[in-house]
Amino acid sequence: MGHSSNSRRFGRSGGWQQAQAPDTRDVADWFGGRLPDDWFTGPPTIEVDREEIVVTGELPPPDDATDAAVEGRVSRFRETTRSQRMRIADEAEARYGRKVAWGVTVGEHHVLFTHLAVPVMTRLRQPERKVLDTLVDAGVARSRADALAWTVRLAGQHAEEWLAELREAMRKVDDLRTEGPQL
Repeated sequence: MGHSSNSRRFGRSGGWQQAQAPDTRDVADWFGGRLPDDWFTGPPTIEVDREEIVVTGELPPPDDATDAAVEGRVSRFRETTRSQRMRIADEAEARYGRKVAWGVTVGEHHVLFTHLAVPVMTRLRQPERKVLDTLVDAGVARSRADALAWTVRLAGQHAEEWLAELREAMRKVDDLRTEGPQL
């Protein structure tokens, strides 16, 4: 049985973006123009993946920076902006084909409102399952899914700089592809 020209390759063509997904290169500009100026102390942080856009803004800290005061500030923002956030999220979803999640930071406190937990299909062999089961048995994680999420976060923290360089290289490839000759 020989290899066909369609042999399996790792990764995805087009880098991290799906070919059919709307372009999100202007997402920060769009949110910057769409969000009310008085919501955050500066421009929000926008993170995008294939399924979701996460918008996180900095709230001014309360005079009394106790945990209770911060929780109250976050709760007030969440309640008073809910209908507007939902309307903006609907517009963004129509424009970018992704759900929108919201979060805020107040000093060192980070709160992410309702966001997606996307199931990811994976096949693990016994050695990998043993790693996850050890984390569950040790009480580090509640389930294999939690253990896998924990290991992905840990790997991401330790490889953050390398992953950022890889994402930038993929963006350049996507830009070159769009600038190239059209078939």
